[in-house]
Amino acid sequence: TLILETDDFKIEKFEKLIFYPNVFQWLGRIARELNYELVMVTNQDGLGTEVFPEKDFWEVQKFIVQTFDNEDIHFEKIFIDKSFPEENLPTRKPGTGMLTEYFSDKYDLPNSFVIGDRITDVKLGKNLGCKCVWMNDGRNLGSTDIKEDRTQLQDYIGIETRDWQKIYEYLKGL
Repeated sequence: TLILETDDFKIEKFEKLIFYPNVFQWLGRIARELNYELVMVTNQDGLGTEVFPEKDFWEVQKFIVQTFDNEDIHFEKIFIDKSFPEENLPTRKPGTGMLTEYFSDKYDLPNSFVIGDRITDVKLGKNLGCKCVWMNDGRNLGSTDIKEDRTQLQDYIGIETRDWQKIYEYLKGL
């Protein structure tokens, strides 16, 4: 949700990299004004395999992180799952296997948010025990699975918008 999703869900070259409109302005305000720890969690299907060599990923990933750092938007941690969906690993979103450290008294999960553009991000929020800001891009909304999931997950969606200003306003108003 920092960058616009591509049709193949991979950002392995700079030509495909487009930052989300207004993300720097409004995520920057969230980072500076509100009391949230920013954590990046991403599934990178088959990273490190023939279909997605690591060299194709890291140059773009480092650029993205450095660009946010330059705007005073810092991610405390970055979690990258390299598995394929069919492996069903607990580390792959919506699984919480990479995030077990957040299941402690140090974190206020009920008042935390997952900001994501996929239904699996909403499921991750549910699995963590927090709400989700769903930046729904409309993909697969006609699918029966998504409709059923959406009905079951409605209580975990704090706001549904693709507008970073509205996300800031929502989080600030809590």
